Amino acid sequence: MPNKNGHRDEIPSAIVVGGGPAGLTAAIALSQGGIATVLVGKRPVRADNRTTALLGGSVTALSTLGVWELCAAQAAPLKTMRIVDDTRRLWHAPEVKFEAHEIDLDAFGYNIENLHLVAALEQHARTLGSLRMIEDEVLRIEPGADAVAVTLKSGESLRAPLTIAADGRRSMGRDAAGIALDERDYKQAALTLCLKHSRPHRDTSTEFHTPSGPFTLVPLPGLRSSLVWVLDPIQADEIGALDDAELSAEIERASHSILGKIEVESGRGLFPLGVATARRFADKRIALVGEAAHVIPPIGAQGLNLGLRDAATIGELAIAAHREGGDIGAQDVLNAYDKMRRADVGSRTLAIDLLNRTLLTDFLPVQGMRGLGLYLLDRIGPLRRAAMREGVAPATAQPRLMRGEAL
Repeated sequence: MPNKNGHRDEIPSAIVVGGGPAGLTAAIALSQGGIATVLVGKRPVRADNRTTALLGGSVTALSTLGVWELCAAQAAPLKTMRIVDDTRRLWHAPEVKFEAHEIDLDAFGYNIENLHLVAALEQHARTLGSLRMIEDEVLRIEPGADAVAVTLKSGESLRAPLTIAADGRRSMGRDAAGIALDERDYKQAALTLCLKHSRPHRDTSTEFHTPSGPFTLVPLPGLRSSLVWVLDPIQADEIGALDDAELSAEIERASHSILGKIEVESGRGLFPLGVATARRFADKRIALVGEAAHVIPPIGAQGLNLGLRDAATIGELAIAAHREGGDIGAQDVLNAYDKMRRADVGSRTLAIDLLNRTLLTDFLPVQGMRGLGLYLLDRIGPLRRAAMREGVAPATAQPRLMRGEAL
């Protein structure tokens, strides 16, 4: 019999908690792999004005799932990436330019507003008969010997042998699994917004390295770009409080007018920055994806791309266990997931953390090492191309979806 939401009462095999891009991707992958899935997520009160630079593997995964065609028109290709040293320090690194055609790609990836990405994921999710979507608040998550119980604010209770916690940095799912989080706050904040400009961006993302952190302009369709500006918290509050005209002028100054006249759009975000990593990525029939598992600063376009690799990996492992008639939430499945994701997340987190620290330090030898590293990338073609390939498609962490293989 259909229930009050119009869905038949069916005991799910998987529950996904969290309706952001990583949670939606996990739910779609599981459902298309033949696993009856329930996605529970409460829409955020504030609209998400951020954008995501989806790297090649993420775009391939979304294409394989049938999602990318629904939002590709709202995305801009990233054909060139520039790093410009704007620290004005004694050790001044050369400008480094990475071109996608050097590694035989049309683009490194695509930049898209999160609202368009989520809308496309939700649109596709609603077409899947084995995926039930519930917009409700989760009150409790209780792991048991053979299933995880999830209690909703409506009073409904769900049970499934596998629960995927995609519920963000303050994850209820992670707490329910008893997994500790190692975290460290930075003395930085990120100002995020979208803007219009008078000069074409030519599909080029430009990252200025400043003493407070990166100032990054990323293309959007037309004469638009997104900005992630990493600042110390006091400066971030001051700049974030400027009116539109003042902020537009400040951004034009900080960007050295490379995009001409700037006009900021409505909707600004201001986020404290830090790094956090769960000590395990899965336990007690609960797998962590996205920011429930790891948080890194918005540097180098790694955050959500890591989360999508999480979603693709747990989907691949669960579907394989399901097809073999096994328990998709069994500890061996969770152990395999933890092992497969740890090296990728650990190496990306370390690289971003080190880059950020080299920008903030006044220690001359460290500044010199950073400058030398960028010089070598600029001058040595094979090294630069190897770095580009690893950035776009990690050699050791490519689940099947990222390779264009259906689950």
